[in-house]
Amino acid sequence: MSRSYRISGFVLGALVALAAAPAPSQNATYRVVGRIPLAGEGGWDYLSVDPAARRLYVSRGTHVAVIDVVRDAVVGDIPNTAGVHGIAVVAALGRGFTSNGRDSTVTIFDLKTLATLSTVVVTGRNPDAIAYDPVSQRVFTFNGGSANATAIDPRSGAVVGTIELGGKPEFAVPDGRGRMYVNIEDKSEVVAFDARTLQVLARWPLAPCEEPSGLAIDRQHRRLFSVCSNRLMAVLDADQGRVVATLPIGGGVDGAAFDSTTQLAFSSNGEGTLTVVHEESPAAFRVVETDSTQRGARTIALDPTTHRLYLTAAQFGPPPAATPERPRPRPPVIPGSVVVLVLER
Repeated sequence: MSRSYRISGFVLGALVALAAAPAPSQNATYRVVGRIPLAGEGGWDYLSVDPAARRLYVSRGTHVAVIDVVRDAVVGDIPNTAGVHGIAVVAALGRGFTSNGRDSTVTIFDLKTLATLSTVVVTGRNPDAIAYDPVSQRVFTFNGGSANATAIDPRSGAVVGTIELGGKPEFAVPDGRGRMYVNIEDKSEVVAFDARTLQVLARWPLAPCEEPSGLAIDRQHRRLFSVCSNRLMAVLDADQGRVVATLPIGGGVDGAAFDSTTQLAFSSNGEGTLTVVHEESPAAFRVVETDSTQRGARTIALDPTTHRLYLTAAQFGPPPAATPERPRPRPPVIPGSVVVLVLER
């Protein structure tokens, strides 16, 4: 997401959060059952599951690692994605799309061969989140450096429009009815827009939630789950925009997910915890457990078929000495230590 680039963004928040981290639940149900090692140096950002192909895509700064989730093994790579943040899959077209923040492009690739088909220049700077809306049949990038979103025709690769968002976008989700919702980090709000007309429909404040990042949706009950840097999850009515509930989560959050089968919402916290929230009704929510993960594991993907959760993490070395230019240096990732955590009940 748009806190600089992932590896430079999460570490400081995770360090601060460690001092006040909630204790993991003694009767935790989500546990780390596997670790998939990822070769190479550098950081990471979003993960994305393709449930039909049984694949997991993990952004790695300059390339995307492709994992077979049946074998829990890396089976391919998508190279030359400079500053990649997110991956969107359009299974009906056999195409995938990456948002490349460093050169403000989108790479279109073949889902079977992983070969690059074309490159699209977006209408903004630093495309961060990327999402596909099945109603308008468009791919959207959310451009953190220019406070707007770019709409792309996934068939032709042509840019078909731009939406001015009025602030720095983070994660976004479609509602299945032609609306897109996106967190606006610097305004602490959610923007709703029409994916067909590209018109902004509403701007909803998230107070007391501040600096939202991850966003998930319960499409059946019309509820949005925004996770925020001040250790809160805000639950919004996706039609009226009112905050239905706020719940405590861990520190250093950057990702959220929702499982429609179990009615559970998840917050992946960089301090090394997973907050699990149960939707007991569209008006009632409660934290049911806080589970241990690994330091730095703040982005998340849910496999709706197996209900497994995937989070990326690493081991870190000691931070370098402070300098006037870098008074709060961040600890480096230890080469070869990046892994995808596999969690299940």
